[in-house]
Amino acid sequence: MKASNRRIRLVLSVFALAFAALFLRAAWLQGVRAGSYERLASVQHRATIVDPAGRGTIFDRTGVQLAIGRQATTVYANPLQIRDPAATAELVSRTLRLDPDQVLRQLSDRSHGFVYIARKIDPTRAAILERAKIAGLGFVSEEQRVYPLKHVGAQVVGYAGTDNHGLAGIELGLEGKLAGKPGRETVIRDPTGRPIDVLHSTPAREGQNVTLTLDHTIQAQAEAVLRRTIDQWHAKGASAIVLDPRTGGVLAMAVERGYDANRFPIVPKDRQRNRTVTDTYEPGSTFKIVTVSAVLSEGLVTPQSAFTLPYSIHVADRIIHDAHPRGTERMTVDQILSQSSNVGTITLAEQLGAQRLSQWISRFGFGHLTGIDFPGETPGIVPALDHWSGSTIGTLPIGHGIAITPVQMAAAYGVVANDGVWVRPHLVERVGTGVRAPAASRRVVTPRVAHQMLEMMRDVVLEGTGQEAALPGYQVAGKTGTAAKPDPSGGYSTTRYVASFVGIVPATNPRLVILVTVDEPDTIWGGVVAAPAFQQIAGFDLQYLEIPPDAPETLPAQ
Repeated sequence: MKASNRRIRLVLSVFALAFAALFLRAAWLQGVRAGSYERLASVQHRATIVDPAGRGTIFDRTGVQLAIGRQATTVYANPLQIRDPAATAELVSRTLRLDPDQVLRQLSDRSHGFVYIARKIDPTRAAILERAKIAGLGFVSEEQRVYPLKHVGAQVVGYAGTDNHGLAGIELGLEGKLAGKPGRETVIRDPTGRPIDVLHSTPAREGQNVTLTLDHTIQAQAEAVLRRTIDQWHAKGASAIVLDPRTGGVLAMAVERGYDANRFPIVPKDRQRNRTVTDTYEPGSTFKIVTVSAVLSEGLVTPQSAFTLPYSIHVADRIIHDAHPRGTERMTVDQILSQSSNVGTITLAEQLGAQRLSQWISRFGFGHLTGIDFPGETPGIVPALDHWSGSTIGTLPIGHGIAITPVQMAAAYGVVANDGVWVRPHLVERVGTGVRAPAASRRVVTPRVAHQMLEMMRDVVLEGTGQEAALPGYQVAGKTGTAAKPDPSGGYSTTRYVASFVGIVPATNPRLVILVTVDEPDTIWGGVVAAPAFQQIAGFDLQYLEIPPDAPETLPAQ
């Protein structure tokens, strides 16, 4: 009897201990861990779904779409809810045409509650999979950025990545306007992960559309001309800008070789840059308009002022000569520009003096950002006056020892074309339904000096170094440039050059400034390499824009 009582007491003690343990466990769970378990349950049954905002469309000036959003579907999974990873992976990979091993690894990894299976795929294939109603798989509609014109204006328009964030070009520069604001929706889900109720919803705010000043037709033709020029002269690359000098609107900004904007992630970074804004070059003789404009503006000379000029000139420790051998000649300022005489330009600069020349270089905008609405612009490299050496007065006036961007040079020629007024170049015509304010402007030279420069630059094309730029039916004003590239080891290369031409048409009533630069052609002269490219671009643009001839007497007989 006593043994039986001991057994009963032992059993009761065990039950009492077990009950006490359960009681303490329950108290600990309800007291200490209640908050964390409540949060876990909430996370499992409550979710916030982000509704991406549609990205604004980028249009050219004619309304053609340069960047658009196309609907796609993203497939994701919660591996914790996938009952049969192998069977699901086989179906998913077959339907979406994915690597089955990769999908199986994703679905079998239960250390994550969320994995992307495929981003922005064909909605038709995703819909087939969605109809299978597999627990643990989710589908969300997303926008995929597409560039319908492919290579046309690729470096300007830029690129928006997988998450629709701008990564380059206008897409990056106007990210805040194009992106909009995503919406959010808080939902309650059942045990299988399907939403059954919506607690709170904030609608997405769509991004704003952007209209550029670019004209896709002018842009495409400029790019085609540059490609032919590169092929003809075996050049490393080429750039062109077509600018309206009255408004500052950029009608074309071409960089070749280009690329298909839809393939941006696999394009070498060296080809992604918009070199007309981000890269510098030594301009050579196209820079002489600054020196000549300055001496005219200071009243030191007139276009008819004449100088006796030897073939070479001694400046400090350097001897600088003209491009082509000649004897001592007497040249007017007009001839100095039209024949692109280095010696003559340096002679004019010496009359001007270092301080005034430095001021005029700055006044034309060199060494400063133009303020163009494009990310990554560089101000160029202009030596400060207190860093000039004795020979700088001989190199800077002829465009050596200075680094500028093509867009700076196009804007500077816009001064001559626009009665002496510099207008800030721009690429964005309108954001949303707003109206763009007129571009910032400032007077650089008087209308009289601008007209004098136009007349002298017409002589460059009529009888000087730019004769290959002539256009039947139109008067053309322009300037050639040839500049050796700096050598990494010091000094200048004897084999690598930049050939350029900047022209204004029609010269009697300027409507376009067109700049062409050709990098490392096998024939170095701007008048031979870049001027014909200018002629092809200008000839097309004048007809396309229906700009009437200002020299109809030069048209071929019908």
